[in-house]
Amino acid sequence: MPVEARETVPVLNADDVVRVRQAVRVRAVAAGFSLVDQTKIVTAASEIARNTVDYGGGGTLCLELLREGARRGVRLTFADHGPGIADLDRVASRPS
Repeated sequence: MPVEARETVPVLNADDVVRVRQAVRVRAVAAGFSLVDQTKIVTAASEIARNTVDYGGGGTLCLELLREGARRGVRLTFADHGPGIADLDRVASRPS
């Protein structure tokens, strides 16, 4: 889906987590998300932003509004400065 708008939000501290929530809500509303879907994406973004601060040493959110014809969406890409997961295959194959 083509990108209609892009914004980069720093995620370095608790105040930035609040800014992430606000920015994601604005984009979700602009994309025409229902209230339930707005709540879901804002909650997910808040959790990931908090983890970015607490475990990743801070980072950024690239927030994109997508549009293709009548279809609209929001893409969130978080990047942090943490060490990552040493054995990703082991984590991915863990039973639930």
